[in-house]
Amino acid sequence: MLVRQEKPEDYEEIYAVVKSAFESAEHSDGNEQDLVNALRTGAAYVPELSLVAEVDGKIVGHIMFTKAHVGEHTVLALAPLSVLPGYQRRGIGTVLVTQGHKIAKKLGYGYSVVLGSEKYYPRLGYVTAQTYGILPPFEVPKENFMAYKLNEDAHGIKGVLQYSKEFGLD
Repeated sequence: MLVRQEKPEDYEEIYAVVKSAFESAEHSDGNEQDLVNALRTGAAYVPELSLVAEVDGKIVGHIMFTKAHVGEHTVLALAPLSVLPGYQRRGIGTVLVTQGHKIAKKLGYGYSVVLGSEKYYPRLGYVTAQTYGILPPFEVPKENFMAYKLNEDAHGIKGVLQYSKEFGLD
């Protein structure tokens, strides 16, 4: 498996991967693929943190981390993580998250925040975001709103997460 930064010529295939990955997801609003496209054109986009996983030249997974804010601090929002249904439960998502964390740490980010499965993300080191003083901008079970400290020397933060406008939460 090859993990690399996405390229413009990948966008159509990524759209299909994200759409397929979320068609049978338990919690989905059905527009994750459109969110990816919107985030790419916004100020929160970090090209180095939009990654694909390839198997035999075929894109089978995608992950995107974009800038978000907690007070004056810039953090990352992990959303979405997508793996084609036929390739799920093979560790592809774990590799994408881990690689994304390595790159994010090198880029100097302190935290990654995710709204996701309380069964999946804790295996990757995520804990309730409240642990780090990060609060959700809407009502959500605390076990589903999680954060990962990318750098041990990251500043302590406290406040409500502000997603980029493309998430449509304003």
